Amino acid sequence: MGCLGNIIWFVFGGFAGGLAWIIAGLLWCITIIGIPVGLQCFKFAELSFWPFGKEVIYGTSSFSLLVNIIWLIVCGFPLAVTHLISGILLSLTIIGIPFGKQSFKLARLALMPFGAQVINVR
Repeated sequence: MGCLGNIIWFVFGGFAGGLAWIIAGLLWCITIIGIPVGLQCFKFAELSFWPFGKEVIYGTSSFSLLVNIIWLIVCGFPLAVTHLISGILLSLTIIGIPFGKQSFKLARLALMPFGAQVINVR
């Protein structure tokens, strides 16, 4: 399902989701302090473009908690709501459930992206 799922995902919504992450990254890169946050957004844009065959592992640290709180206030909530609505709409059909799961994965990531790592499971 990996390659075919990624192609279908990209055509039917992955491009828009990845574009939202890129826009968030560009906005963060306007300031020097926000550049590390913007670079992280670009990494997650790739995941949003091609989510099948990848897992997200969440770590914990006090720095990532602080950055996640700031992120949630500035950009995280709108991205999470967008992915959540997309996931609900995709899950309305049996065929769309795997795509809805990917959208829910991205919604959780949008709420707390810092301290998270993306790994390939293939």
